[in-house]
Amino acid sequence: NTDWQGLHEVSQIVHAINPPNGWIQNCNSTPFSLAGEESPNRANYPTYMAPDAQNARGINAERVLKREPAFTLDKLIAAAYDPYLAGFVNLIPSLVDAYESTPANDSKAKLKEPMATLKSWDKSYGVTSIPATLAIYWGQELRQQIFSRIPSGSDQLSIINYMVAQTSAEEKIKALENVVDELQRDFGTWKVAWGEVNRFQRLTGKITETYDDTKPSLAVASTSSFWGSLAAFGSRKYLGTKKMYGYVGNSFVAVVEFGKEVKAKSLLAGGNNNNPLSPHFADQALIYSQGKFKDVWFYKKDVVKHAENTYHPGEKK
Repeated sequence: NTDWQGLHEVSQIVHAINPPNGWIQNCNSTPFSLAGEESPNRANYPTYMAPDAQNARGINAERVLKREPAFTLDKLIAAAYDPYLAGFVNLIPSLVDAYESTPANDSKAKLKEPMATLKSWDKSYGVTSIPATLAIYWGQELRQQIFSRIPSGSDQLSIINYMVAQTSAEEKIKALENVVDELQRDFGTWKVAWGEVNRFQRLTGKITETYDDTKPSLAVASTSSFWGSLAAFGSRKYLGTKKMYGYVGNSFVAVVEFGKEVKAKSLLAGGNNNNPLSPHFADQALIYSQGKFKDVWFYKKDVVKHAENTYHPGEKK
């Protein structure tokens, strides 16, 4: 009598068809921001139909899609790799306030230069960005420190808001001090560029990869979607590593233009062969790390033109 109230018609579910703004986005976030001001009205639907909350990635998607009246493939790629991290919009000011309200002491003096670096940060990631390293390390450290206090089931924005409003100045400052000490210990300086610690590495064909600071790896600019990175690249340290290696996020990425002929560009993390001896094991690793897309050969004529070899069942390879 309570749970089962019959079926919904397809027309009743949350939907948007050709909204006048010209775009729809989905970042595993609420559908009530899928088309900006043209989004479905939350009041028109039961709460159970769309329980997902807004997140920093969804906020950033709406921001970049609003600014273009029309998109080409290259403009869409540029939007997808916009480096702004909406998750830090309130976090960094809260850290600045905490620092400025802290009485003069040794810790405050020690953090003077790192704080100046964060205060002037434009909230964007980049392989050469030192403030991105400080901010992301600090955000991770603070979240870890207070993780047990965060209400169960909190969505991403709620966690960020909790970090802003429900942590003390002392906790925020201590987290930054821990990060500065960690970077100093691991790299000899706290002034570490984001690309130095945020790496892509593929050594074996196993799903459960092993990572090694002594083996080749590539710098990646983008970050975890938690902080608002549209080009999601979640990384972390592993046993025996000082650098962080990507383990979750964008694995296959594509942009597609529909017309008389389909045009598309794509990227794959590493390559499409899991044999380390194959030339295609990591032939997309560099362009993946740089966000540089390759053309997709969609039609038979293009596939035949670019084929390395062809094979029919029954033939000798």
